Amino acid sequence: MRAFITGITGQDGSYLAELLLDKGYEVHGLVRHKSSGGNDRIAHLQDKVVLHHGDLTDSRSLINALKAADPDEVYNLASMSFVTRSWEQPSLTMDVTGAGALRMLDAVRDVCPGARFYQASSSEMFGDTSECPQTEDTPFRPRSPYGVAKCYAHWLTVNYRESYGMHASCGICFNHESERRGPEFVTRKITRAAAEILYGDRKTVSLGNLDAARDWGHAKDYVRGMWLMLQQDEPDDYVLATGRTHTVWEFAEAAFEVVGRSWRNHVVTDANLRRPAEISLLCGDATKARVALGWKPEIAFDELVADMVHFDMCRPVPA
Repeated sequence: MRAFITGITGQDGSYLAELLLDKGYEVHGLVRHKSSGGNDRIAHLQDKVVLHHGDLTDSRSLINALKAADPDEVYNLASMSFVTRSWEQPSLTMDVTGAGALRMLDAVRDVCPGARFYQASSSEMFGDTSECPQTEDTPFRPRSPYGVAKCYAHWLTVNYRESYGMHASCGICFNHESERRGPEFVTRKITRAAAEILYGDRKTVSLGNLDAARDWGHAKDYVRGMWLMLQQDEPDDYVLATGRTHTVWEFAEAAFEVVGRSWRNHVVTDANLRRPAEISLLCGDATKARVALGWKPEIAFDELVADMVHFDMCRPVPA
């Protein structure tokens, strides 16, 4: 089996590549010539995966990469994934995250129509919904350009599945983290700060909305769900979530407990870090995935936070 992963250098892409390699796949990945995150997350896999240069904004590069890879499964994980930045770069967010999925779907149709396709959808699509927990049937009401772009990509995938008979599935993933999460995300910002405060390199960390509640799981669990979706006879859409929520301050509390400190002594709030349109609560119901896929999260919230803090305690503090 051959798999093709866009966003292979990201958090999810690197874990998915590991999972597929363990299952005996030949793994191909799409990388930009100047990837913003570099290839650090897959440095240990460089001799095990085949990388193709391309970009979701360039259809020809996608077609060429798919022709070279000839995959049985395609995982579209690449996007402008930092929600806050989507207000700063809304057009680019729509082009990469939204229209990029369209270009991938068309490329798959043209080059490898028999390949199974996975689209990385997001809980940010639910936005300001009054329904809790959120399921596959909860209406979308996105609150950011990122959420809007993900809705565009999601419905295109559903449309191509229904219009062209593609084996195309969407995973509506709630927040999932790990030590490979980028430093701009609030979770990694907290765990790195806890480590730096422990070592005396700083005294405080500034955060925005401490009361925002999210359904946080571990990325390792979520990529397993992605793979399971493409092993089904029929394509469908599934929520992947833990069903439990924690606020930002609860995440901070758990992180600072690992280093033996009180978060209240080190966290300061900054109104400038709040989003233009906030989402107060996201909590997913993964019953469908549990029943149909046999999927459930295995790594608990406290274990996730501890893993991230311990990783940041062991890595060199940047200058």
